[in-house]
Order: sequence, then structure tokens, then C-alpha cells
Amino acid sequence: MTWKGKTVLFGFFALMLASLLFVGTAMAIEEPEFTLIKKDKPFELRAYEPMIVAEVEVSGDMKEASNRGFRLIADFIFGNNTARDGDSSKISMTAPVTMEAQSEKISMTAPVTMEQNNGTDSWRVHFVMPSEYNMDTLPKPNNSRVNIREVAPQDYAVIRFSGFTGDKKVAKKTQELLDWMQQMSLTPIGTPELARYNPPITPPFFRRNEVMVRYKAEG
Repeated sequence: MTWKGKTVLFGFFALMLASLLFVGTAMAIEEPEFTLIKKDKPFELRAYEPMIVAEVEVSGDMKEASNRGFRLIADFIFGNNTARDGDSSKISMTAPVTMEAQSEKISMTAPVTMEQNNGTDSWRVHFVMPSEYNMDTLPKPNNSRVNIREVAPQDYAVIRFSGFTGDKKVAKKTQELLDWMQQMSLTPIGTPELARYNPPITPPFFRRNEVMVRYKAEG
């Protein structure tokens, strides 16, 4: 094998190792609790437990809104907040799956969810807060654009896919999910939500993405 060939082969294995490390790290991220009701790959029905979310409303296309929303909520998690003791300090990221403050710790959770509001260019972007917190113990955001709210138990139909989350692909997966829901006699409630579980540096073939739609069963 030539030197060039060895270099290419080494680079390939290095990429695969890095990818596996990303996947292993992502598996440690806390996710919202749910009960799996039905699995018909790539579709699932889930019953989610109550949760607390930090959310913002942003405008622009999906990519722009994603970046803006992520920055606003990450700013809250990174330390632009007021803890129970009234203190506030800078939070540094300790690993791709966690973020840590000197005075108050808020772990990163998955997924980051986006929902378009009524077909306009306004989007709701939210993070699910770690289960260790309740409304009394969670630090309060200093930015008034960040809203904290409790979410009641909800049932979701979900389609899971890998790769990128461009407009056309998301629209295609959304339609596949809605078609499957119709076959299952499930009535959609609200608007579809896009959930992405991995950092942007994760190779596309290892990414976990989902379109989620709340539903109620007919009859």
C-alpha cells in the first residue's frame, strides 16, 4: 500500500473512531421520559411524562431560527440566569453532553425541538430541562425572551431518521408520518415538531432526527 493510501485509510479509521466517540457521548445525554406504546420502524407511538421546558420564539427560515433559538437558550444554560441563592456565574461546557456553572449546574438534555407557529416564519425552540429540577429549583432566566413552562403528559407519533434536516427532507418525513397516522386512525393535534439529538459535528449517518406529532386515538 502506498503512503497516500495509508494516509487515506488512517483518516477513514480516525473519522470512524471520532464518530463512535460522538455517538457514545450522545448516549449519556438525559432525554425526556416516555413509555413506548407501539413500534413499527421507523414509526413509534410514545406517551411522554410531564416535563419542564425552556423555550423562545424566533423568526426566520428553519436554519436561521434554529441557530437563533439555540443561542438564546444556550445563553440561559451557560449562566445568564439567577439561581436560588441569587448568585449568577459563567457556566463552561465540560463535555459535548453537559454544561456546567460554578454556582449552578444545568445538564444538557436532548432533544432540541423546533415547532413552526401557524405556518408563519415564527418558530418555538425549546430544550427539555433535566429531571432533577422543578419549577422552584430551576434557575430563572435573566433574558425575558426565554420562557420556562411546565408541559403536561402528552402522546406523540414519531418518525425517526438520520442525515441532514433540510426543508425538503423534513417535509417528506412529516408526510410519511401523517400518512402512517391516518392508517393507524390517529388524529393529529397541533403542528409537527422537529427534534434533533446530536451536535452539528456529528457525521450525518450517525445523526438521530425525529418528526413528532401529538395525537389522539379515534373512537
